[in-house]
Amino acid sequence: MSGKTVTTASTLMCPHGGSVQIVSSNARVSVNGTYMALATDTFTITGCPFQLPMTPPVPSPCVIVQWLVPDAQTTVNGTPTISESSSGLCLAATQVPQGPVSITAGQTKVDSR
Repeated sequence: MSGKTVTTASTLMCPHGGSVQIVSSNARVSVNGTYMALATDTFTITGCPFQLPMTPPVPSPCVIVQWLVPDAQTTVNGTPTISESSSGLCLAATQVPQGPVSITAGQTKVDSR
């Protein structure tokens, strides 16, 4: 694992300050009581205020994270996990890239069930 593990309790944000919520399919491996995030999980973004600089401004908030580089060294049932060193891109509803996701809080202790 290249960085601290991202779990369902980790703090992730879009480049404009929106919050990322993780809906994980992992119910097997946890870190301090919260499940590890997988590259195949759903990462939705709420509260992104981004607007395209047009006249009038056009809302174009980030809505989802697409992972470009997961943590290939650590897997759960063969699926790569996400760590602080993973690279993800925030996308608008139109699938237009909006910038990188920010991971600010991960975990280090892993428990297998």
